[in-house]
Amino acid sequence: MAWWEQPGRHRDDSCDLCEEARITEWFYEDDDCWVAECEICSVPMVVWRNHDHLPPDDVKAALHERLGAVVDEHFTYERGFYVDDHMRNIPDHYHAHARPKGGFFGHGLRRR
Repeated sequence: MAWWEQPGRHRDDSCDLCEEARITEWFYEDDDCWVAECEICSVPMVVWRNHDHLPPDDVKAALHERLGAVVDEHFTYERGFYVDDHMRNIPDHYHAHARPKGGFFGHGLRRR
């Protein structure tokens, strides 16, 4: 069963995040989310597999935890990172970026 066929889940065929195009490297995926490098920012981002901009608090915490696990496994942030979930370009589908503390873009981030 596809994620959007699960009870309570929605998909929008016009949404870039629902499309799930594999434009950049993907680091993780399951029925709830996927984590890939953002094609604009070059930092890891987690995307909720539900076309909704407001996940419940427990879901949001789990998404941020998964993002942190990917950062710990694949990246070296010199001063750490922060979770930025201000959805600038796609405001109607929840996603969050792991940005370097003191910065915004991840160009040149060291990989483990």
